[in-house]
Amino acid sequence: MNHSSSNFQKAQSDSQKMNLLDFVATVIVVTASGALAPGPMTFGILTYGSKGGARSGFSCAIGHTLVEFPLVLALALGLVAAASQPMIKSIIGLVGGLGLIGFGGFQIYRTARTKANPNDTFRVRSLPASSVVLGLALTGLNPYFILWWLTIGSILVVQALAFAAIIGVLIMYVSHVWMDYAFLTALAYFSKRGKSIIGSNYYKFVLIAFGMILVYYGLSFTMNAVRA
Repeated sequence: MNHSSSNFQKAQSDSQKMNLLDFVATVIVVTASGALAPGPMTFGILTYGSKGGARSGFSCAIGHTLVEFPLVLALALGLVAAASQPMIKSIIGLVGGLGLIGFGGFQIYRTARTKANPNDTFRVRSLPASSVVLGLALTGLNPYFILWWLTIGSILVVQALAFAAIIGVLIMYVSHVWMDYAFLTALAYFSKRGKSIIGSNYYKFVLIAFGMILVYYGLSFTMNAVRA
């Protein structure tokens, strides 16, 4: 009897572990395209990284987090009820799924047609003196960032709440934000060394591949929402 109970508990523990791994993998795959896609922050850090190196990229990611994490918490608190309401979850799944398809399709189209210039930098009349401030400014003033979290990000937040309440949200965010730190730090490091990954064909291939994955997840979330 004890042996059977022990086997059941072990199987249950393995199932929960796999669910955690599946959840983390979904977060990483869905958010990777957003973290890797070139934008104002990408080209801004090319300017800072050419002078400050990896430290500039890491500092910029801190500024990004100072805006993003409170937004995610606010979104989570507002969606607590949605985690247990099938209708609301379906609406969020539908909107987020369509958002994934739109973002993924646009990323494929833009990447395939755009010839990135490895010497491009983000030029404005006056750049912030601190790379932390750069991260704050280019995150808080980026409308696509807000739109992403209100559509695609909402799906992840609802799934995180259903998975493990606020702990699930923290797991989701850590699984998401490490890519910002890794990418911006690496980008600034290579910029300091006079190298660029933005204009490489390999980088474009990665973006197109992630765009296709976004479309797949978008179709999956949309179909699940319609069937619910």
